[in-house]
Amino acid sequence: MIHRYSLSAPPEAVASRLGVDPTEAYSPQFNAAPTHLLPVVTQESPTGLSFFYWGAPPAWANQKPLGERLINVLAEGISEKPALRKKLRTHRCLVPADGFFIWKRIGKKASVPYRFTLPDKSIFGMAGLWEEYEDEKDVNHHTFSLVTTSAPESMVEFSDRMPVILAPEQGQIWLGTTDEAILLSVLGPYPGVLDHYSVSSLVNNPTVNDRRIIQAVPPADQFGNLTLFD
Repeated sequence: MIHRYSLSAPPEAVASRLGVDPTEAYSPQFNAAPTHLLPVVTQESPTGLSFFYWGAPPAWANQKPLGERLINVLAEGISEKPALRKKLRTHRCLVPADGFFIWKRIGKKASVPYRFTLPDKSIFGMAGLWEEYEDEKDVNHHTFSLVTTSAPESMVEFSDRMPVILAPEQGQIWLGTTDEAILLSVLGPYPGVLDHYSVSSLVNNPTVNDRRIIQAVPPADQFGNLTLFD
């Protein structure tokens, strides 16, 4: 499961990469986590940033377990579920990021966080699906899920899943077409090799959001114990 990513770039860089208008509502997210309000670009508003909750709003998540299905959607399962196929046709979004985090398991109860980036450390778009719903007080909420796919061989020692990273031309397809077969065709693993490095266990705390999260540190488990694994 993918449950952390980063978008540390300034608003001008995000606007330039995605072709959207910059907004004062934007701020860097070094530790984007479920229930956080995060920027996305939807097919309904492709020239601006919208802000949706990842998985669920905090108040709703406090009442019910935040399941994997709310955070991640398996690309391979979209065509098999009518509700997801409907979202694919009408509720797609591009989730900007410049890295995502995976915890490498080194024992039954120990794991080490790693950050994965493009080789040039640039911004990329991840495929997402969004929805709108009303709570018990008739207040509208917008949420999104990341679409994940199988990890390439270069990543399998860390995880068997990764977010769908869309090249710029694929991002245009993702937001622009309604052809189901074409949309499904772009939901494959990243074709190249991603850079990665170990980061601080501070990333385990979703309330910490500063540049320390994305800085390289010697590999250590969630308790801060240095390991020999890299």
